[in-house]
Parts: sequence; C-alpha cells; structure tokens
Amino acid sequence: MSGTDWWLLALSIVLLLHTSIVALVETVVTRVDMVRALRLLEEDERRGAEALLWLVERRSSALNVLMVMTVSARVVLAALATVLGLRLVGGAGGVALAVLVVILASLVIGEAVPRTIALRHLEPVGLAVAPQARILVRALDPLAGLVVAMGRALVPRRHEVSGPYASDDELRELESDDEEVDEELEPEERAMIRSIFELGDTIAREVMVPRPDMITVPRDASLDEVVGIAIEHGTSRIPVHDPAEHGSITGTIYAKDLLRRIATDPEESWSDLIRPPTFVPETQRCDDLLRDLQAAAVHLAIVVDEYGEVVGLVTIEDILEEIVGEIVDEHDQEDPLVEVLDDGWRVDARLGVDDLNELLGMQLPEEGWDTVGGLVFGTLGRVPGEQEVIDLEGIRITVERVQGRRVASVTVARRDPSDQAT
Repeated sequence: MSGTDWWLLALSIVLLLHTSIVALVETVVTRVDMVRALRLLEEDERRGAEALLWLVERRSSALNVLMVMTVSARVVLAALATVLGLRLVGGAGGVALAVLVVILASLVIGEAVPRTIALRHLEPVGLAVAPQARILVRALDPLAGLVVAMGRALVPRRHEVSGPYASDDELRELESDDEEVDEELEPEERAMIRSIFELGDTIAREVMVPRPDMITVPRDASLDEVVGIAIEHGTSRIPVHDPAEHGSITGTIYAKDLLRRIATDPEESWSDLIRPPTFVPETQRCDDLLRDLQAAAVHLAIVVDEYGEVVGLVTIEDILEEIVGEIVDEHDQEDPLVEVLDDGWRVDARLGVDDLNELLGMQLPEEGWDTVGGLVFGTLGRVPGEQEVIDLEGIRITVERVQGRRVASVTVARRDPSDQAT
C-alpha cells in the first residue's frame, strides 16, 4: 500500500468513528425525555445536564443536524472505500469488496455498538456528549435547516411540519389542523415538573398546618357545636382531641358523616362517627407521604415529632399545593403571606425561609427551622417582643405582631450599605 492508500484508509476509519459517535448522540436525544433531563438538571446541576436539556427541548432540530452529519459522512465513506477498493483490488471485485466492508462496518461499528452502549449507560453517556453535541447543533443548524427546507419544497403537503423529524406537537397536529405550537415547555410547566422533583427534599413539617393553627373539637362537644365549627371554618375533616388535653388527638370527624347524622337522627350522639386518626412523623418526605395517604384513602394526617407530641396536621391538598401552587376555595379567606410595602415587605411568619430567600435573592440560614418565625426565634434564642429588630446580612427584620409566644408577622427591608458597614 502506498502512502496515499494509507491516508485513504485512515480517513475512512475517522469517518466510520464519526458516524458511530453521531449514532450515540442520536440515541441519547431520542431516548431521554424532558422529565428525565429536568431531573438530571435538578440533581446538583450535574455537568452536562443543562446542555442535555437544551438538546431534548430542541429534539427535532438536533435530529435534523445529526441526519445531515450521518448521511454526509457515509456518502464520503462509501466514495473513499470505493476508491481504495479500486486501487488495491481493481475492477468490479474491488468495488464489491468495498461496498461489503462499508455495509458491515457501518452496521456493526457505526450503529449496533454505539447504540447499545448508549442504551446501557444512557444518562452518563448523555451528560458526557451533550456539551459537544450542543455546539455542533448550533453550528450546523442553518445548514440542516437549508437541507430540510429544500426537502419540504419538493414534497407536496397538506400539513405543515418542521422536517423529517417532527416534534410531538407536530405529530399531534397531523390529526388536527391547529397551528404549529412551540415544542419547548412553558415556564409554568417546567416549574411544576421541578416542584414534583423537590417533593423528595420536602418534609411534612415544611408543609403542615402548625398546631396553634389547627381547628379541632373536643370529644365531649355537642353535635350542634361540632357542626357549628365545621360551618364556621369551612372544614370537611376535623381532628378530635381529648377534652382534658388539647394536644391529645383521638380521632377525626368528617363533615359528611355529621351531615348524614343530622339528616337521619339529630338527637343521637356523634361519638360513634369518629374515625381513627392517622399519625405521620414530621420528617417524612412529602413524596412518600402522598403515596401513603393515597394508598390508605386518607386525606388528613396528624403530624408528630420524635417524642410523639402533636405538632400539626397535613392534608393531601397541602402536598399538592407544593406542586401546583396555592389552591383557593370559597372558604379560604387568608391574607397573603407576602404583602409589598413602600420600603419592603410585610411577611407572614409562616412563610418558608426558602421562599423568603427566593423573594430576596439571598441565602438566609435555614438550618434548624423552616419558617420566618423560626428564623426569628432561632436568631434571638427567645420569644421576641413586638417592634424588636433583627439585623441580618443585607436585610432588617422587624417583629410586627406577636400572638402569645408566637410570631405572627414581620416586616422585611433591605439594609442600607452604609448601615451594614457600621
């Protein structure tokens, strides 16, 4: 073999490896869905996850570019192999040998091997190749768009699609003549998916109704009193406590059972309608808690601490609100947790510290407490008084209202840089 033959062989091997890598990337792009890519991005922002999500969001464009790269490489590979076969063997036999070798190598090395590797190690491979693949897609997208446009111009069509690799939205549009919809997730949809992932890091204590805010009834109350409380607060399920001890929850009464008793025998006692309570630890993760409540067909659970003391209650609605946002019905008349003031914000002490951090764009400490009220208690180490001021890095928190031993609301304002310096 001459020096030219060796160069032709080396270039053919490079092109074969090129098609192999393209097949690897194509498998990743087609097999990784949006939810999986978002989960990888949420896991400590793993390297390559952002690029992978970018590719998945623009799946059809990426596949168009990969198609152009694959076809171009294989055409050139076939031409080089043909020239090499003619130079080494000559005649029709050389051409036949070159075609056979190209077909076999393309199927095994260019397709079967890389696709199998990608499927066996989908996430690690995807994170590894995504950054480079994103650069190539961005660079070659105009060329691929030109090729696709030429193809579309030659194909009579009744429906408008972006190219040979149509998005899911476009495939749905083939059944309905709606206009083309952007295939990227809306911000609200992405936020909802992210909230689902965050359920695994959220515990019951963070979403529960704290014990001071719980609506309960004593076990020895009359039927009229229980019905009155249910009507006043608009609750469909009410914890029942021991008459001698407010914190001893002995059961749950359902409004629908009370309604049935009133309709059938209003003079009868309601104690036989009390259902056994469901207790859950305050540290239970919300995703597990949601599954447990669904499996038990229970909508309300009593939250207890490590000593078995009641610290609050949690409902399925509380957990769902972590995903879809606040669910307001005709009985909800609560004040907003955050109210904008001229010089800052009025904040309900029940607001989570993480939510306050998001509002302010800061990193206030969250260790040992979940709410703004807990932050105030933890910083002072005692029950605060009204108008007491706490200066933290960058902000000033003023205790606005205290109910008993509990902080009800605070005002938050950014500190002047000159004040911080002093």
